[in-house]
Amino acid sequence: MAFELPNLPYAYDALAPHIDAKTMKIHHEKHHAAYVSKVNTAIKGTDMDGQSIEDLCKKHSDNAAVRNNGGGHYNHTLFWSIMSPNGGGEPSGALARAMNTAFGSFDGFRTTFSNAAATRFGSGWAWLCKKADGAVEVCSTANQDNPLMPETGCGGSPLLGLDVWEHAYYLNYQNRRPDYIEAFFNVINWDEVAKKFEE
Repeated sequence: MAFELPNLPYAYDALAPHIDAKTMKIHHEKHHAAYVSKVNTAIKGTDMDGQSIEDLCKKHSDNAAVRNNGGGHYNHTLFWSIMSPNGGGEPSGALARAMNTAFGSFDGFRTTFSNAAATRFGSGWAWLCKKADGAVEVCSTANQDNPLMPETGCGGSPLLGLDVWEHAYYLNYQNRRPDYIEAFFNVINWDEVAKKFEE
């Protein structure tokens, strides 16, 4: 069964001024849609057809078309889901406790995550992941790689991902990636991230 471009859970202008409507529209309708189309083409008629996007990332990242386009589909689907026009603030509960253990405080997490995003050379993603033992960690990956893929230097299940490809921010922030990263914290849906942590 072919993958489909998911609908956004909010309007294109809902995250403004932090992420502008034009960027959101192009990012979703052009970039994400292209990843969906290309991964469908890559798996059609193969034994990969019918597998979940998670399984494709875990088991078939040695296939370049699946790695790049399946990764792009998975990453963006997560990205849209963990943002909200009512986002911002800080997490609470078990997620907050895990972050305090790993980073000392929310501010410690914010600094670590922001640094991972800012220092990712070229295109890629910054991640907050939950490891098998329940601890959390921050890492970054190149291009459309993600922590589900072996040998990315990340481990565990992605809870939060930030797209630092230039197409995600250039119309509004030009080369000011740190400003975009700071703005992202105003739209993080911590309830959704916490839900993923509990799962």
